[in-house]
Amino acid sequence: MTSYFHNLLVPDTALSVAGLTAYIQVLLEQDGQLQQIWVTGEVSSATRYRSGLFFTLQDPDEKAAINCVVWNHQIDRLATLPTQGEQLIILGRIHVHPQRGQYQLIVWQVLPGGEGLRALRYRQLRHRLEAEGLFDPQRKRPLPTHPWVVAVVTSPQAAAWGDIQRTLRRRYPGLHVLFSPALVQGDQAPNAIVRAIARVIRDGRADVLILSRGGGAIEDMACFNDERVVRAIVECPIPVIAGIGHQRDESLADLAADFCAHTPTAAAEQAVPQLADLYAEHRERMLALNDAMQYRLEVAHDRLQRLRIRLQQLQLDRKPHQETQLLGWMQRRLIQHSTQQLQQAKQHCQLLQQKLATLDPKAVLKRGYAVVRQSNGAIARSTETLSLGEELQVQLGQGQVKVTVTEILAEQPQASK
Repeated sequence: MTSYFHNLLVPDTALSVAGLTAYIQVLLEQDGQLQQIWVTGEVSSATRYRSGLFFTLQDPDEKAAINCVVWNHQIDRLATLPTQGEQLIILGRIHVHPQRGQYQLIVWQVLPGGEGLRALRYRQLRHRLEAEGLFDPQRKRPLPTHPWVVAVVTSPQAAAWGDIQRTLRRRYPGLHVLFSPALVQGDQAPNAIVRAIARVIRDGRADVLILSRGGGAIEDMACFNDERVVRAIVECPIPVIAGIGHQRDESLADLAADFCAHTPTAAAEQAVPQLADLYAEHRERMLALNDAMQYRLEVAHDRLQRLRIRLQQLQLDRKPHQETQLLGWMQRRLIQHSTQQLQQAKQHCQLLQQKLATLDPKAVLKRGYAVVRQSNGAIARSTETLSLGEELQVQLGQGQVKVTVTEILAEQPQASK
């Protein structure tokens, strides 16, 4: 017994049970890894109490178990309720119960086992990127109708690359294809895809870009749910077609791309038109154009014929002769009327001249009359305005004379008739 204690490292002091429990509690509850931790396991028992749901999560293979509790205020927020026998993923924190000397897991969230954690992360990232507008349909750009250069980002070993080449050759022979290789599976795939897209952008020749890979397990598609890949697609100035070979779930790359096709072949078909279809459409347009022109020619010919008939009915060759005769008649009427008006004007002018001649004082004087003016220039019209010795000026038909009044005679009475 003495040798046993001799080999032990004896501490200086002894802890109480409470002190030891408090020490363990500090170690566990203040550990950063244990304050928020995911734990997977199988539910071995579950019991509902007034305060919450208590259950045990165990690992059957390792024979280990941990007590868990979900308080009542948190139960409605769980994605799924713990049920005995189910495999779950638990999010919570470690809590030490000093009275019983036990630790338990305070549960915040419960997810189905397997893909539950990956699905949660997918939903969280999708909601965040969606809130930024990265999946907004208004942001999507139209694909070019007739691209000259198509860029393809995929693995050179992938069957998708062969499918895309065959489809492009079949649909649009002579198309220039720009290949930018990248890993499309594994932890290095997101960075490889981002670099491959950047190479296409720097090259500057591509009109449209196809991001593609074949089908596979969900974990193989993880790189297409990576935030770096999504942002590279959104920031790419070239329209992007996602041709990822899975149809069960949409990846974030599908949502961010300008067009989503669920297979590499469908992506290639969407990138370029079918050349044979273009030829057929061209022939149809040529036939339609020819029919339209033929119809227009027939309509124009019919209209021309109707116009010819109308011209013949109108007998327009007689019109100039009739118009000439009408113009000649109107000219004669105008000359006749003008001549008549001129003669009337001449006659009226002669009449006025005769009246003027009659009223002309000079003409009166020529008939032997005279005009007598007083010294102030006024015409003497009565002897009452004259005085003896006054000088008067007498205007005759030819010449003038000055006379002096020597006698004013009385007016002779007129003989009665």
